[in-house]
Amino acid sequence: MTDCRVDILPLNEAKEAAAKIEMIPAFAELNIFRVMLQRPRTAKALSDLLVSLLFGGELDDRLRELLIMRIGWSTGADYEWTQHWKIAREQFGCSDQDLLELRGDWQKSSHFDDDAKLLLTAVDTLLDEGALSAEQMKQCTSLFGQNATIELVTAVGCWQLVSKLARSLAIPLEEGIESWPPDGINP
Repeated sequence: MTDCRVDILPLNEAKEAAAKIEMIPAFAELNIFRVMLQRPRTAKALSDLLVSLLFGGELDDRLRELLIMRIGWSTGADYEWTQHWKIAREQFGCSDQDLLELRGDWQKSSHFDDDAKLLLTAVDTLLDEGALSAEQMKQCTSLFGQNATIELVTAVGCWQLVSKLARSLAIPLEEGIESWPPDGINP
């Protein structure tokens, strides 16, 4: 953990800090939160936003994970890609092919259906241009619904923030975790 550009709280201190702000205890075990818990209010806000987007949201779980993984790949965020590789596959129904297709020219892939392609187009547009056009908003709202579209835009902003934190602060992967699963290839 010496490569991190800022201090990482010892695990026991991170767990104590998380308990004080009533944050999910498991989050305190993640290096990103072991850094963020030095700013407890910020850690709590980020934790609450992540939980609101990960569980019980309007956007389909698989599509949300494709969104997160696309951001991880597009921004070169090893921490984000690596954390969500296992989560996407084991908890939210993404196949290895789903995730591997995100590394290439997904627009030309016959693997993704129209829903996934619209979502991924929105992700790339938000990353590249910072906003969706009125026509893209209309298409997303028509297909996903208004609340899921709001969630989509919020999720891109949230995981782009996570990417920027992980990359800028050089937050290391958790011990024993291999970089850029499944094969070490990176953008």
